[in-house]
Amino acid sequence: MTEMVYGSVPVRDGEPVLPKWWRTIDKWSMSCILILFAVGLLLGFAASPPLAEKNGFLPFHYVQRQAFFGGVALVVMLIASMMGPVMVRRLAVLGFVVAFVALLGLPFFGTDFGKGATRWYSLGFASVQPSEFLKPAFVIVAAWLMAAAQEIHGPPGRLWSFGLMIVIVTILALQPDFGQASLVLFGWGVMYFVAGAPILLLVGMAGMVVLAGTFAYNNSEHFARRIDGFLSPDLDPRTQLGYATNAIQEGGFFGVGVGEGAVKWSLPDAHTDFIIAVAAEEYGLVLVLCIIALYSVVVVRSFFRLMKERDPFIRLAGTGLAAMFGVQAMINMGVAVRLLPAKGMTLPFVSYGGSSLIAGGIAVGMLLAFTRTRPQGEIGDILRGKFK
Repeated sequence: MTEMVYGSVPVRDGEPVLPKWWRTIDKWSMSCILILFAVGLLLGFAASPPLAEKNGFLPFHYVQRQAFFGGVALVVMLIASMMGPVMVRRLAVLGFVVAFVALLGLPFFGTDFGKGATRWYSLGFASVQPSEFLKPAFVIVAAWLMAAAQEIHGPPGRLWSFGLMIVIVTILALQPDFGQASLVLFGWGVMYFVAGAPILLLVGMAGMVVLAGTFAYNNSEHFARRIDGFLSPDLDPRTQLGYATNAIQEGGFFGVGVGEGAVKWSLPDAHTDFIIAVAAEEYGLVLVLCIIALYSVVVVRSFFRLMKERDPFIRLAGTGLAAMFGVQAMINMGVAVRLLPAKGMTLPFVSYGGSSLIAGGIAVGMLLAFTRTRPQGEIGDILRGKFK
């Protein structure tokens, strides 16, 4: 009866790793990720040549780089998905320490590449954005602390995770990188809610976010400029948002045709932050809806599988990763259609970018590891193990 209700699978002693992994992995979610990566390559063939021509490279230079980084991301994803929850947690804690130290060093050794925000380390042949790797690692660390707080005589893990979140959000906001800061805050808030946070506390935190946003608007020219541009009733057609909006309108339902789009020649970030505008113009609403469906399948299936999970750490960590994955996609597409202020955020597995692709592979790999079917045990066995 327990297996029928909770979807657990019998333990097979001596079963090899690969057959066990294939039997327990969420094949629908993994397939959706592979399709998203293929869509990213397809759109890269359209969006990358103008940038390559501008920078003096071969037409498909950036497509080749995306294929390379994407291949690395998929390998990392598959390796991470084969790990057990304990191994994932240990490696994530180590990765968090490294990424956090790298984040602290950005003001001294980082670069902004002329974009007004110091977010990257330039390695010559590539660049690294520490915040991309910090996000999934922070989710695991915060979930570990919150789960530990639920144990009898456990540490004040919720308070510690809250303090850690405040420190990270503050550092990101000072770069300034309000997009990544909001993602970290949202991921932590979802986990804290699932862990049993009082509604009044969450309402109070929402009020604090409003106050922090007001302070940032009054003291940050970068933040105020983006908010003013979003709230302005008049949209300058020569801005990135103007080009993207026009491209989406021109695409209509079926698009203007493969290779016939014009927005890629006007948008400097057509291959990254505004890749969905290229998809909408050349392939129309049909492809955009397919992309939205792919992200939705990954998030919804992950939530349903995590609902059956009894281990609080796995449930919290998986929920945080799935929520952050879905919200990042929603923010990227929301900016392109002017539902949200510009935030400079990539579309997971579709946009060009080495750091975002590899970090996304790590995050989804850990999510697939947490959503693998596993024996849950009888309720009586769990209670006896908890209270003995």
